[in-house]
Amino acid sequence: METATRGRLVVRDTPGPLGAPTVVLLHGVTLDAESNWGAAVPTLAQSFRVLAPDLRGHGAGPPARSPYRLEDCADDVAALVTALGTGPVIVVGYSMGGMIAQTLWRQYPELTAGLVLCATARNVSGSFLEQLTAMTMPFLVGAVGAIPAIFPMGADLVGGRLLGEGLDPRIRRTVLARMRRMPLVTALAAMQAVCEFSSHRWIGDVDVPCAVLLTRYDTVVPPSRQMRLARALPAARVVEVDGDHDVFLAAPGAFAHSLAAACLAVVTAQDGRPGTERAS
Repeated sequence: METATRGRLVVRDTPGPLGAPTVVLLHGVTLDAESNWGAAVPTLAQSFRVLAPDLRGHGAGPPARSPYRLEDCADDVAALVTALGTGPVIVVGYSMGGMIAQTLWRQYPELTAGLVLCATARNVSGSFLEQLTAMTMPFLVGAVGAIPAIFPMGADLVGGRLLGEGLDPRIRRTVLARMRRMPLVTALAAMQAVCEFSSHRWIGDVDVPCAVLLTRYDTVVPPSRQMRLARALPAARVVEVDGDHDVFLAAPGAFAHSLAAACLAVVTAQDGRPGTERAS
């Protein structure tokens, strides 16, 4: 669809029950909406209207800008929500998408009715190794962008590392093929933006109902870091799911069930009814 301020945006719009609240699903880095959320949408649509856009530089999303900024992605989502006239929405973000969801609340609190933050954190540059990675990313992005031979390379070269070793080979090939459509330099620029993100100073000010979907065996975003995010949020519900960072592909049924539980926990909190602090 065409938006007034951000141009053409692509979104998968799945209707739910009449009068159902709307959730907006924001995918992770190097992925697209279909890869990250495709298996969960039918379950969510039993209770919600589901919007799943392709983010800037990913899938069929608008072209990436230089430098890649999560704030630009949040602006795109805000323009989409405004154009569709859905009113405040529950924003669901996975990994990088969780950081964009946090940013959306900060920039557009009037559009944010609740947050569901999945396999994500306040930042991913706390340890020495993470800090070293963050410091070298700008040089890596610049170097890759300056070497013509690398231009045809795709995001699968780095995105494949986000997929667990036990993933079904057929599913892995399908997802890597979708990643390959994204230029490697764009993927690295998005990863640089992730490395630079931090919500430490303001995440405690979030004033909407929140839930954290914690991936128990995550080797990309450690569960301890996810739990620190949950503790920093005022009265966040925690829903845990057995799986690594690719649980949405490796165990789609369990992921969809847990994601729906997290979204419903936010609705319960909006209604002012007692909610369960932890569900599995």
